[in-house]
Amino acid sequence: MGNEFEATLIERAKRTADVESFRFIPDEKVNFIPGQFTRVLFDAKNKANRDLNKYLSFSASPTKEYIEVTKRLSDSAFSQRLRSLALGEIITFKAPTGNCVFKEEYKKIGFLIGGIGITPVISIIEYIVDKNLNTNVKLFYSNRTEENIAFKNELDTLSAANKNIEITYLIVECQPRDKNCIFGEINRDFLATKMQDSTERIFYLIGPPKMVEAMKAVCLGIGCSQEKIRTENFTGY
Repeated sequence: MGNEFEATLIERAKRTADVESFRFIPDEKVNFIPGQFTRVLFDAKNKANRDLNKYLSFSASPTKEYIEVTKRLSDSAFSQRLRSLALGEIITFKAPTGNCVFKEEYKKIGFLIGGIGITPVISIIEYIVDKNLNTNVKLFYSNRTEENIAFKNELDTLSAANKNIEITYLIVECQPRDKNCIFGEINRDFLATKMQDSTERIFYLIGPPKMVEAMKAVCLGIGCSQEKIRTENFTGY
């Protein structure tokens, strides 16, 4: 799915110690739906090269003139290639793809997110703010430590710009210093307390496969219907 295009790197941005965003200006307008992803083709001549050709979510709204992808950088060949990118470098992409997407007719949505799973959420929330939609958004974003929270400044700015966006940060490994962060995990009791209109919402569950499965069980446990649950599994590379 999707079309191949080239894009020029114009900016890099550190989100946490090991998470970085890369912004590109495409040679043509890329039409995608918030929540979709792209394939980065570092080896465009050999599409079968799975070490250098990987999928990453768009981490910026389709309303922007640039496209952005974000990655938790590891020791993989793909991450090393990202690290080596220089401003002005031209990269090949293939997009869009993915069905875990936002639709403007959704009036109430909820996100149960872990770690780097936040990337497509940024695209969706930016879109809601840029289009001045009245979609009611509740985001529950879980990380091991406060230092692992990617896009916190951006998320705080977006929620300040739109009163319908409510964000709760959860820290699972240590007591957070920030009074706006909660120590604990997203579980059935927590969600039942914090989201009493859960049966009215479309839920997005994005993160590592084990977390996504656990969050699905939580949603079903508080009465959400299978038809209102959207999932996307993120695996590390």
